Amino acid sequence: MLAGLRAPRKRLPCRLLYDATGAELFEEITRLDAYYPARIELALLRAHAAEIATRVGPGARVVEPGSGEALKSRLVLAALDRPATYVPIDISREQLATISAELRAEFPHLEVRPVAGDYTRPFDLPPMTPGGGRALVFFPGSTIGNFEPGEARGFLAMLRRLAGPEGMLLLGADATRDPKLLARAYDDEHGVTAAFNKNVLAHLNRTRGATFDLDAFDHRAVWNAQASRVEMQLVSRTRQVVRVDGTLFAFAAGEPLVTEHCYKHTPEALRLLLATAGWRSCQVFSSSQVPFRLWLCEATSAVR
Repeated sequence: MLAGLRAPRKRLPCRLLYDATGAELFEEITRLDAYYPARIELALLRAHAAEIATRVGPGARVVEPGSGEALKSRLVLAALDRPATYVPIDISREQLATISAELRAEFPHLEVRPVAGDYTRPFDLPPMTPGGGRALVFFPGSTIGNFEPGEARGFLAMLRRLAGPEGMLLLGADATRDPKLLARAYDDEHGVTAAFNKNVLAHLNRTRGATFDLDAFDHRAVWNAQASRVEMQLVSRTRQVVRVDGTLFAFAAGEPLVTEHCYKHTPEALRLLLATAGWRSCQVFSSSQVPFRLWLCEATSAVR
């Protein structure tokens, strides 16, 4: 965090967006009509869940980094043949406890084993249930786009190691490059995305003794076509000095603080990214409305 604030182009780790309040705001974003990724991905899952379940097979162990409300994973779990275990991983302990209780009630024969923590850092999974089926890592929401490309490869390779030699990956990824569609999705007219973005400042005020004035920053979503990404920014409205964790940081008027990158990888780029991380796409489900895809992948013999 401090290193990012000291950088010539100030930025914060995007995981700071997802405290309890941020998690609630993000779930609100996913219900907005303007935020097409959630709506399109749900439609793809409903249409192809049976095909996915057939490919995965019985007794699967489903692992979901960044489980959130687990809305999409419920569709997957309901479609699978007698899934053995569900491992939700989330940084928000409150939300994790809630969805774990809900899923135990909804799927009485499913073993729910939550892991609280930051899934972008190395973590261990609970021991595998003897005699169970293959592991399915479920990573929806085009969240892979929040990683820098090199970090994305490392993260996918970590998932490959966790899934094991027979493991599978179900990945949701957006490749939309329409600036108008992206602007509406990442800067909605209701101001929910702006509140979600600004909450990172409130989070630092609470946890790091920061002195951010939320009204002194404007939310902005910028499409960077050359880098193929949406840049979530908080732009300083005036010249100001902010204290964070006992250190002073000066902001110029109009200076952006980057809070998140949302890469929109082309199919070719994503296929290469998966291959170098030890995954081979065996089935791709595409939307006819926007270039959003579900990638069902199998583990390959080695990570390049």
